[in-house]
Amino acid sequence: MHLFEYAVLRVVPRVEREEFLNVGVIVYCAAQGFLETRCALPEARLRTLAGDALDLQEVQQRLQAFERICRGRKEGGTIGQLPLASRFRWLTATRSTIVQTSAVHPGRCEDAGATLTRLFEQLVL
Repeated sequence: MHLFEYAVLRVVPRVEREEFLNVGVIVYCAAQGFLETRCALPEARLRTLAGDALDLQEVQQRLQAFERICRGRKEGGTIGQLPLASRFRWLTATRSTIVQTSAVHPGRCEDAGATLTRLFEQLVL
C-alpha cells in the first residue's frame, strides 16, 4: 500500500457565492511517481448553476492546463517542469478563481491510476 493525496477540481462560476460543481480529481502518489487528473465538463449542469454568463470554453482551457501541468514536459510550461510534488502543491494551492480545488485529502492505495478512476466516479460522475 502506498500513500496518495488527492483533491477535487471544482468550477465556481460566481466566486462570491461560493457555489461549485465538482468536475475533476487530481491524484498524486510519490511512491508510484504518479500525478494525474481526470475531468469532465457537464455543460448542462453548469448552465443550470451559472446561466449563460459562464464561458465554458475558458473553463475547458483552464482544466486542460491542469492536465498539461500534470503531464509535465515543456507543454506544461514553467510549472510543468517542476518535480511531481511541487506541481501537485502548486495545482492544489488555494485560489480564488473560477477553477478551484478542494482541500487535499490523504489515503492509501495499491494502484494510483485505479484510485483516480474510483475517486472520479464517486466524486464527479
